[in-house]
Formats: sequence, structure tokens, C-alpha cells
Amino acid sequence: MLQKIKDNVSKVMIDKEKEIELMIIALLSDGHVLLEDVPGTGKTTMAKCFSKSIEGTFNRLQFTPDTLPSDIVGQEYFDVKTSDFKIRKGPAFNNVLLIDEINRAVPRTQSALLELMEEKNVTLGGVTYPLPKPFIVIATQNPFDSIGTFPLPDAQLDRFLLPIKQGYPSPEKEKSMLRRFRTDNPMETIESVITTSDILQLKKDIKQITVSEDIEDYLMDIVQATRGHRYIEVGVSPRGSLAYMRAVQSRAFLYGRTFCTPDDVKALAMPLLAHRLTLNVEGEVKTSKERIIEEILDTTSVPVESL
Repeated sequence: MLQKIKDNVSKVMIDKEKEIELMIIALLSDGHVLLEDVPGTGKTTMAKCFSKSIEGTFNRLQFTPDTLPSDIVGQEYFDVKTSDFKIRKGPAFNNVLLIDEINRAVPRTQSALLELMEEKNVTLGGVTYPLPKPFIVIATQNPFDSIGTFPLPDAQLDRFLLPIKQGYPSPEKEKSMLRRFRTDNPMETIESVITTSDILQLKKDIKQITVSEDIEDYLMDIVQATRGHRYIEVGVSPRGSLAYMRAVQSRAFLYGRTFCTPDDVKALAMPLLAHRLTLNVEGEVKTSKERIIEEILDTTSVPVESL
């Protein structure tokens, strides 16, 4: 089923195998994805292809400075006919919520995402309503366009399992894309290949993937190193370490194993941890988050064997 998702999205997205794999890991890990790159690199297309591969409900929101929290979660309103208050549920009540240009909304609107992304609930009129299962937020943003944008707060960034930077395809792959889209639009042929019940079952199976004590120690050594680094003001949170472990299990499952390996931990360190770091003033000048993660991986002892 997971290979079908890869094949399905690859019909449209050229040379994006690694990015598609990370999207699947996020889905299996109960996490959210932030697609971050320059305009025209296929962020929204990737999100739509992935969403169409899942047989669940889908909604898309275009964030603008005048988008209100009620436009996302819904609102309580007074029904004149019944003389009673009623609840109108918003687009958040879907399996997949695509938010385009998330950083164009004002902080008040962005804060409406905090509860639904972390707790998978929405509170309206003093009553808490659970969101459908599974639930995933796929957001896009252009990091280089600062006009009319508002930076995402650290609390919200920490709720994204991982950001994905797609980048440009190679000349050969881009030429293949031109040929593929010359006479047809592959997006129109995308159909769902996995049901929501399948995803929920896969999530249960993933929790049974073995994480040995050696792998736990290796993962925690990496996390602890971010908290004591000379250039880091705020390291990876406990929420981040829990998400890290779940993603490592998902990667092992995706590769057909019943146990996690150090390679799983190393492969996911950069996409899962870098965006959770806050550098101090000296760190901002002398290095970058990515370089720090590379340094930590190079200096952290790798377990020789794990069963």
C-alpha cells in the first residue's frame, strides 16, 4: 500500500522519491508537514497528489492576512429559527487539511492551529470536538518572500514533524517533466490507493516496531547534544524526541523491518530536528542549524549492534 502511494505521487512529481518518503513517514507517525521552498517548485502539487492518494476527506485553505480563526475551525452561532446556539464546523474537520501559504495569516489566526495540530481536537462554544482519524496538516510557505508574511512562532514550528524543501529537479528530470505534461495532466489520473482504515491499522503496526535500548540511548544522545550545544539557545523539546522516535519506527516499517537501526536515527535527524532548534546570537553569525546537526551526528557514538 505504501509503495502504491509512492508510485501514485511519482506520476506527477518528478525526482522526488526522498520527499515522498518523508511525507509517508509523517502520515504514519501522526505528524504534520511543512513544504517550504521558492514559488513554482511544486509544493501545492505535491500536497494535492498526496491528499488524492488517500481515500479520506480533504479541504484546502488559502491563508491571507484577513483569514480568521473561525475560517479554520468553525464557529458557534445563534440560529434565529430554533432560538438556540449551534456549531458550524470548519475545514479542519477533514482527514487532510492543506494550508497554502501558512505564513500569510496573522499570529491570531496561526494560533488557532496549535490545538488542532497537537491534540487533534477543536474547542467550540466550550465543547471539545475530536477531529477525524487520521488527521494531517500539510502546509506550504515561501521562506524568501517577506512581503505580507508573518514568521511562524516556535510553538507552531515544533508541531510540524518535519519541513520539506523540494528544490529544483535535475535538467534531465525536468525535461522528463516537460514531456510528461506536454499532452496530458497526470494530476487528473490520480486516484486513492489507501483507505483511512488501512492507515489506522498501519499506525498500530508501527507501534510494535522494536526500539532497542541501544537505539534509545543513541537517539537521546543526539537530542541531549542539542540542549547543551554552545550555539543553541533552545534545543529539541521532549515533544520533539517523542516525534523523533515515532518517525524512526515508521522508517523502519517503511523499509520492511521489525526493528530500528542507527541508520534510521541518522537519516531522520536533519529533517526532524533542525527546525526545532533556536540558535543564540553567536550561533546565528557563525553557523547554521544544519551544520550543527551534522556536527552532532559526527561526534555522537553510534551503537555497533542493535537487535
